[in-house]
Amino acid sequence: MEPLLLPATDKTPSVRFIPADGLLEIGGCSIHENADKFFRPLLEQVENYCLRPSKSTIVRLSLTYFNSSSAKYVLDLLKLLDDVHGNGTGKVLLEWHYEEGDLDMLEAGQDYKGLLDMPVKLIES
Repeated sequence: MEPLLLPATDKTPSVRFIPADGLLEIGGCSIHENADKFFRPLLEQVENYCLRPSKSTIVRLSLTYFNSSSAKYVLDLLKLLDDVHGNGTGKVLLEWHYEEGDLDMLEAGQDYKGLLDMPVKLIES
């Protein structure tokens, strides 16, 4: 499976998905006008990855802001990987990075943590 590398724009986050390394990184601002167009290819790649995941997967999210439609797709991605963790085909860790003092992003990370079975590290930077 080929890596998916997308540079950040003013309205979309960067994406670095390296299936061979079990690494998914998403960072920046996510305020798409059409979130489906952006997230659909990533969801499809992650679905395929979940069929044969690495023994260990790290999901590193470093979002500075995201809108409600992006939040839904982020949850969809995380649930796919949470299933991998839950069914024992691989270990998955979510690292939720947020800027020092950003209570909104801390709360968002706590919300996702409450919805997932995989371990979630909240990391202030």
